[in-house]
Amino acid sequence: MQGSKIYSITTSTCPVCHIGKMYKNSNPYIVSETLKMHERCLNCDTKFKIEPSFFYGAMYVSYAVGVAIAVAIFIISYFFIGLDRNYTFIAIVSTLVVLLPIITRISRNIWINLFFKYDVKWSN
Repeated sequence: MQGSKIYSITTSTCPVCHIGKMYKNSNPYIVSETLKMHERCLNCDTKFKIEPSFFYGAMYVSYAVGVAIAVAIFIISYFFIGLDRNYTFIAIVSTLVVLLPIITRISRNIWINLFFKYDVKWSN
């Protein structure tokens, strides 16, 4: 799958070469390091933060990802499992809280992949 945007988004690799890691620590649950990124790709030297406040746009993506997850949890817990509204609400909130670091990183990955394109010359 290397060469697709899905690969870069799910593996948190550079959107240009798909080799260099974007984050300094690969574990998103170390809260103090969830958003710490390399300034540039260690493989192709792509600058990740192309302008000040570049990743503010990722907040909108984060909202959409959070809503999609909340809808999925609602459908699963309310219709398939048969929980009542209160327990469904608790399931949604607890899932979003647990997945918050992952949602944050995925949103940043989606956002940066909107602005960069895979370049095959860096893949070797």
